[in-house]
Amino acid sequence: MTTQSKNDAYWKATLRLLIPILIVWAVVSYGFGIILKPMLDSIHLGGYPLGFWFAQQGAIYIYIALIFFYAKKMGDIDRAHGVDEE
Repeated sequence: MTTQSKNDAYWKATLRLLIPILIVWAVVSYGFGIILKPMLDSIHLGGYPLGFWFAQQGAIYIYIALIFFYAKKMGDIDRAHGVDEE
């Protein structure tokens, strides 16, 4: 396997990880926080409308979970392609 094909395989695996993460980010940010906010406001969580909660706090929890998920999966990809740090 040539160096270029190894690089291509690495970036293809990286993009397969990044695209779903960015989709989740967009749905949480724009979908739940902005577009679906009026619908979510009919549900209350801790005394606050769910749309407000998602825009202010819930999205942050999802972002933190995405960061940990990304770090774990990227480490797996790095190890599989031999570019991990020791």
